Amino acid sequence: MAMLPARVKYRKMHRGHTRGNATRGNRVAYGEFGLQVLEGGRITARQIEAGRMAATHFLSRQGRVFIRIFPHKSITGKPLETRMGKGKGEVDHWVALVKPGTILYEIGEIPEDVARAALARVAHKMPYRCRFVKRLPSL
Repeated sequence: MAMLPARVKYRKMHRGHTRGNATRGNRVAYGEFGLQVLEGGRITARQIEAGRMAATHFLSRQGRVFIRIFPHKSITGKPLETRMGKGKGEVDHWVALVKPGTILYEIGEIPEDVARAALARVAHKMPYRCRFVKRLPSL
């Protein structure tokens, strides 16, 4: 089932801009391997769910999958063949705004070659270029 916030203060949001690189959420924190996005933009709740399903199906109950993004932003749309005016449309779907460098998914408790294959399948579901990253050794 697609993710969406339980409740929000305001249903309809402005478009806004996604500028700069990610300064937070850009390091592998929970698992050993991650999928890092190289371009900024929007990822829909359906795309996030498709990536989760691809990873869990490939891993078949071994390892753990962590989703590091959540769709907080609502996107509105007016019905087809509707005249201009009459206000902003109703909420159509939810998206997560990602900046270049954001970690989308993490996988832990499995070997690197299996994690690489699983995250390659997830990367095919994503609308932007992604790369495989490993956890940095702690000092």
